[in-house]
Amino acid sequence: MVEDVTNVLDDSGLQRILAVMAHPDDVDFGCAGSVAGWTDQGIEVVYLMVTDGDAGGFDDGVTRAEMAALRREEQRAAAKCVGVTDVRFLGYPDGRVEATLDLRRDIARVIRQVRPDRVLMPSPERNYERIYPSHPDHRAVGAAALDAVYPDARNPYAFPELLADEGLEAWTAREVWLSGGPVVNHYVDITEHFDRKVSALRAHASQTAHMGEELPNMLRGWLSGNAAAAGFGDGRLAEGFQVVDTA
Repeated sequence: MVEDVTNVLDDSGLQRILAVMAHPDDVDFGCAGSVAGWTDQGIEVVYLMVTDGDAGGFDDGVTRAEMAALRREEQRAAAKCVGVTDVRFLGYPDGRVEATLDLRRDIARVIRQVRPDRVLMPSPERNYERIYPSHPDHRAVGAAALDAVYPDARNPYAFPELLADEGLEAWTAREVWLSGGPVVNHYVDITEHFDRKVSALRAHASQTAHMGEELPNMLRGWLSGNAAAAGFGDGRLAEGFQVVDTA
């Protein structure tokens, strides 16, 4: 069930969706319930993680290289919980991401490879009411990914080496969904996919194992608040986004 509070592409007309996120587990906290619904409809979803999450975790006995490898495997396992098999990593340093031209080119490359109808990304804006989604890496990835959607990926003269050297034709993604920002204009009811969202997050054991039952309880608090804002009714759970028309 989707609340049509803004002009949103009909899922039935979509073939591919690309989620561009800063760290392993970002997509699962923000969007995994929606992703599960899309893959159930037969839409191909691809994940692109800008970092390997090497600055995460709580164990001083694990090297940063080991943590990066662990978190890549956790993200692949989490993706399978919601029907995603194509998970890509750019390997930028966790905690030091900037919205550079290099990052814009690397994201534009994947947009041209995947050719998605819709692109998910973190909001580039700081959310002062709920600060945790506004990690600097999130905002930097959101800014770079939005620029990669418009104008970079669609302009054959932006990063011309992508076409000349790699044969990647320009591609226009028709819609962007921003997660974690201060503005929400669209909600997706994920009540039936909540358990899969929890399973995806539990797959990130290095980040969530210590939370126990606090994890689903915390999620229910956030998601029920979203559902109430959307007017979905008692007992419903929802993820919220700012949808931007980029056609």
